[in-house]
Amino acid sequence: MKNKILICCYILCVIMTSCKKDVLDKTPLDSYTDQSVWKDLSLAEAFTNNLYNVLPNAEHNWDNTTNRTWALSSACDEAFNKFDDYNASVMNSGSLTPDNLGVFDIWGSTYSIIQNCNIFLSKIDNVPGDAARRDRLKGEVTYLRAYAYFKLIRDYGGVPLITKPFDLNSNFEMSRNTYEDCSSFISDELDKAASLLPLQQSSANLGRATKAAALALKSTLLLYAASPQWNTSNDMVKWKKASDAAKAVIDLNTFKLFSGNYADLFTTLNSELIMVRLTNKQYMWSAFQGVEMFLSPSGFHGWASFAPSQNLVDAYGTADGKDITDPTSGYDPQHPYVNRDPRFYQDIVYDGRPYGQPAFCQDRYGVGSTNAAEFYEGGLDSPQGWDKWNNSVTRYTFRKYCDTTYNFNEETQTNKFWIVSRLSEIYLNYAEAQYRLGNNGVAIQYLDLIRQRAGIKNPLPNALSGTALENKIRNERQVELSLEGHRYYDVRRWKIADVTENKPLMGVIITKKANGSKTYNYSQVQTRVFKPQHYLLPIPKSEINRTKLTQNPGYPN
Repeated sequence: MKNKILICCYILCVIMTSCKKDVLDKTPLDSYTDQSVWKDLSLAEAFTNNLYNVLPNAEHNWDNTTNRTWALSSACDEAFNKFDDYNASVMNSGSLTPDNLGVFDIWGSTYSIIQNCNIFLSKIDNVPGDAARRDRLKGEVTYLRAYAYFKLIRDYGGVPLITKPFDLNSNFEMSRNTYEDCSSFISDELDKAASLLPLQQSSANLGRATKAAALALKSTLLLYAASPQWNTSNDMVKWKKASDAAKAVIDLNTFKLFSGNYADLFTTLNSELIMVRLTNKQYMWSAFQGVEMFLSPSGFHGWASFAPSQNLVDAYGTADGKDITDPTSGYDPQHPYVNRDPRFYQDIVYDGRPYGQPAFCQDRYGVGSTNAAEFYEGGLDSPQGWDKWNNSVTRYTFRKYCDTTYNFNEETQTNKFWIVSRLSEIYLNYAEAQYRLGNNGVAIQYLDLIRQRAGIKNPLPNALSGTALENKIRNERQVELSLEGHRYYDVRRWKIADVTENKPLMGVIITKKANGSKTYNYSQVQTRVFKPQHYLLPIPKSEINRTKLTQNPGYPN
């Protein structure tokens, strides 16, 4: 039964002003009237620029509820956020309710952007100027509105589909659409966006939506729709749609797996990136917003704010591609960082790993240390070391996304991007869909492409099938896409979060002996509790109070 909902009318603004700026934020437009904006294509484009705020970015924005890039890692088994910047502890403790979600909630902020997208789409056809430019902008906003709805349905399930702008005289009573309604609408909108957008943007328009970006988002959307959370009958038609959508991106023959140094994939623009959100250091108020500052170890004067869990570290296999739980892998928990998946060394800062350039951390050398991380008890990056309040509780930090070519303690972060879509994800989408369709060989082929790029030379066994192959697909996503905002949603769409998120979040305590040898004791950092209702977020209590909307299952109204 559809629920009646009263969608609150957000104050209509010609131009949204934003506290965060990126390379698409050109000039403030609050001096222009509504009529002037829709008579000038350049002003309409400036209006579009602000709508890009719906996309995630690489900044650490404590108060930006549309941007949970880093926070998603600490709301699943991937990481621990020492400072609880996005209220993830409420989720992790099992105490989540409709009125305590705090800044993790995106309902109101996302609908606000949808309202502005609707305003744009209702006006753009009558704006004079170059038709090709007008169509491009229309395609961009269609993509951005589709992305906004995708964000909502992966958090809340079915939501009201609003396609026309509200004004103060509108009838705001609407019905909540089903998840399938929403998924179909988003898919159609992405097809429409793809038909209006160029395959790739010019260098002058880098970071703007493209045909490839629209098709890549459609791939992810349809993979979610085919997954157990929403495809309870395991309908093969849905898996075929997911497979076809991923293959459509692959068949563009425009993108290639990055073949350079793996760490550079996340700091330099390259052939693998399909859609990114750019940020510009010109608009950073300080290094505090910089990736390196909040990810680096405390002994380097970073914050270790989002620290990898032992759970994630254990997901990285050995150099020959075996799981560390495989008795033939040679893994030794007392020599845990030897002979591991090459991606481990690129993604994670662990005890003994060199980090950054020696020239940038001469104070460590001044006390007889080096640029090798010291997470052992008493080391510079430990609770007893420098900047004690910023030490990593798990005794790891992330290397991924960090640019070590400059001194983050003295310079504002370099220009950054957050990956919205990349080819490796599309390969993984395709492999999963092909496995579900019974095409194990194709699934293995695409997994091996990713593993070989990472430096794992041994191919997967041709006979791999069933649960073993499924687990390998899931493990590859966990490792390859770590810290990219996927794991939180993957464990939910697979309906395994009641297992993965009900385990303690683990870290390691390292003791260094007088002879220089070390012992490793694996310890609990945080108790995690996941309840059945947590597969979806609760609709905010404030919205329930306004609209009398029936709450998602398991939560009080």
